[in-house]
Amino acid sequence: MAHRTVDAPRAIIVAVDLEDPSRPIEPELEEFFALIEATGVRPVDTVVQRRAAVDPAYLVGRGKALELLERAAEVHATHLFVLNELRPRQRRNLEKLLPLPIVDRTMVILDVFARHARSREGKLQVELAQLRYRQSNLLGAGADLSRLGGGVGTRGPGETKLETDRRRIAQRITHLSRALDDVRRARRTRRSGHTREPLIALVGYTNVGKSSLLNRLARSDVFVADQPFATLDPTVRRVYLAPERYARVVDTVGFITDLPKDLVNAFRATLEELDEADLLLLVNDAANPDWPRQQASVLTILHELGLDAKPRLALFNKTDAQGGELPALAGLPVSAKTGAGIEALRSELAQRFP
Repeated sequence: MAHRTVDAPRAIIVAVDLEDPSRPIEPELEEFFALIEATGVRPVDTVVQRRAAVDPAYLVGRGKALELLERAAEVHATHLFVLNELRPRQRRNLEKLLPLPIVDRTMVILDVFARHARSREGKLQVELAQLRYRQSNLLGAGADLSRLGGGVGTRGPGETKLETDRRRIAQRITHLSRALDDVRRARRTRRSGHTREPLIALVGYTNVGKSSLLNRLARSDVFVADQPFATLDPTVRRVYLAPERYARVVDTVGFITDLPKDLVNAFRATLEELDEADLLLLVNDAANPDWPRQQASVLTILHELGLDAKPRLALFNKTDAQGGELPALAGLPVSAKTGAGIEALRSELAQRFP
């Protein structure tokens, strides 16, 4: 959890529950809370409205929006966070009623990414995603970007370059795209110099323990944190499988339900590691009862990346925290924390790469 000071921003959260049995709102709200707290903001109230469809003008309807205005004053909220996708018209109408910065889910995810970007490539990717998002969602609505300056969703390497002029933003996007193309070419050159040890990519939902698993396999010290998107930059380690047999294992950025398209596009250079991999290790969180939804989201993104035919092996991590009987999971049970199942995983990988 991010460190918060006593004067941390206070968030009132609003969500529209469409009561879709295939997509219950509770786990997505819980995930949204974790994302918000990772930005250093304190959630102080939640308003959920159940509707057959979102209101095209205000998301929640004008009456409920006016109630939000009163409730925000009561709890001394400084920001309004919106779980659902917010269209430019809805944002514009809500801003007319509510004198609060309005932050949607994509902006929160962008902010978390900005906090965790460490390498030059990661910073370029985050800035590109931020600019593309503002170009398509804020400028198109006639919004003034300066209202968002220094707040959630604008943090990161690009915040001083966010111009209200469309032409200058477009120029910056072009510059960043070219810089990332250079990064992509450099990575391909480095790859061509590697020995042909198998390349195995760890893939999974954010915060399922991919970095911890890499540390256990490689006896390394990759950065680990119990928060969303702690890993943005691909990290490769050489891993022992069997006598005289090794593989290179790469830890990649975690996925999330409805991962913003701007982020997928910006991180395409990083995600090329998946295309180059000989095997995808699909890591699930055995301790999370919501793992089927998370796994479905990961498979959807892999499909969008054109990786359906890529060989894969499913793992269920955190079995030490699962408790009780493991369900009939179609994958290897492991624990990066205790080491349980790790030798069985090495053996399985060695058999796949004789």
